[in-house]
Amino acid sequence: MYLRFGKHFAFGIFALSPALLVAQSNAPVAAIAVMPAVRAAMASLARDNAWTIDQQIALCEIPAPPFKESARALAFRDQLIALGVQQVRIDTEGNVIGEVRGTRPGPTVLLSGHLDTVFPEGTDVKVKRTGTRLTAPGISDDCRGLAVTLAVTRTLLTSKIPFAGRVLIVGTVGEEGAGNLRGVRAIFRSALKDSIAVFLSVDGTGTSITNGGVGSNRYRVHYMGPGGHSYEAFGMPSPIHALGRAIAKIANLEASISPKVTFNVGVVSGGTSVNSIANNGTMDIDLRSESATALAAIDQQLQTALLQALNEERARWPQSSVPLTMKIDTIGLRAAGRTADTSYVVRTALAVSTAMHVVSPLVTSSTDANIAMSLGIPALMLPAGGSSHGEHSLQEWYDDGVDGFKGPQWVLLLVLSLVGAH
Repeated sequence: MYLRFGKHFAFGIFALSPALLVAQSNAPVAAIAVMPAVRAAMASLARDNAWTIDQQIALCEIPAPPFKESARALAFRDQLIALGVQQVRIDTEGNVIGEVRGTRPGPTVLLSGHLDTVFPEGTDVKVKRTGTRLTAPGISDDCRGLAVTLAVTRTLLTSKIPFAGRVLIVGTVGEEGAGNLRGVRAIFRSALKDSIAVFLSVDGTGTSITNGGVGSNRYRVHYMGPGGHSYEAFGMPSPIHALGRAIAKIANLEASISPKVTFNVGVVSGGTSVNSIANNGTMDIDLRSESATALAAIDQQLQTALLQALNEERARWPQSSVPLTMKIDTIGLRAAGRTADTSYVVRTALAVSTAMHVVSPLVTSSTDANIAMSLGIPALMLPAGGSSHGEHSLQEWYDDGVDGFKGPQWVLLLVLSLVGAH
C-alpha cells in the first residue's frame, strides 16, 4: 500500500493513496441515487435543462481556435466565479481550474471539458436552432461537455449534498490535433498531479463510456534538396519524388486488425512551380493504436519506409552529387492507455448507467483522458447525453432530444458516487 501525507487525504494518522480513498469513501451507487437530496438534485437538472443549453450555446459562439482559446477560457472562468466555485484561476498553460470542496477529507476527482476546437480563426460559430437541434462548429465537441460540466458544478453547489474530498472543475486547452493534450499535460506536471484520484473528461454525446485511450504518434517529415530547373537541372534527386516514394510505402504498411492499428498521410506540401525541381517536400503522418506495443511496431515500419524512400531516390540518380536529406519532426504523441474494465471506477460508472436505466458500452477513443490513463490514474471519458453528428465539420450538430438532461444527471451521480455522498 502506498502511503502519503497531505491535507486533502488525511485518514486518521495516515493518508491513503487517492485510488484507495475512492474505494473506501463510497456508498453503493444505488444507495446514493435514492438519497432525498440526490433525487432533488437530479430533478433540478431536468427542470433547469434550458440553463444547460443556454451555456452550451453561449460558449460555442465564442471562437476558440487551436492555441487561441483565451476568450472562451475567460467566459468559462467567469461562469465558475458566478456559480461560487472556489479558487478559480487560469494556469500558465491556459487551463481554467476551480474547486468545489466537500465537508470532510476524501478523494480529489477532476471533472473537465475541453475549451478548444479544430476550427481556424474566422469560422462562423453562430448557433442555428431548429427545435431541439443545435447546429454550429464545435457545438457538441466540446461545448456540450463544457455545458454539462457547468451544470453539474452548479448542482453540486446549490443542492448542498454533503460529500467527501473535493471536485476540481477544469476547462482544458489543447485537446484537439496539434494541441497534443498540452492542457492536461500541464496539469499533471503541476502540484495537483499527486492528489488526483480520478480524471473525468466530458467529451462525447450519447451513453458510451470511454475507458480505453487510443495512442497516436504524429510526425512532420521533410525531404530537402537544393532544387533546380525542371529541364536544365534534370538528373538530380527530387524531394517531392522522395516524398512520393515514401507515401507509396506508407500505403503498403502492414497494420494489424486486432489490436487495431491505423496510418494516414493527412497533409502534403512542397515545391514552387510546375517547372521547378522542388527544394522541399513535406507530409504530416498520423499513426494510431489502442496498444502501445502495436503502435511502436507500426512506428518502426514507418521509420524504415521513410529511410528507404530517401535512399531509393538518391540511388535513382547515381551521377548526381546534389544532396538529398530528410528531417522528421514530432508534432504529437499521445500514449495509449486503459482503465481496466474490472477497475472500481469502471464498475462504478456501469452501476450509474444501471441506476439511470441506460446501456453504456465500453469504448476506446483518443481524448484528454489518455494522459491520466498512461500515468496509471483511473480515467474515463463520460457521455454528455443527447446525440450528435459531424464533429470537426462545419455541419456539426447536437440534438438534446427529449432527455438530454440525462447526460448531466449521469455525470453528477458518478461524481457523487466516486467522492462519497453522505
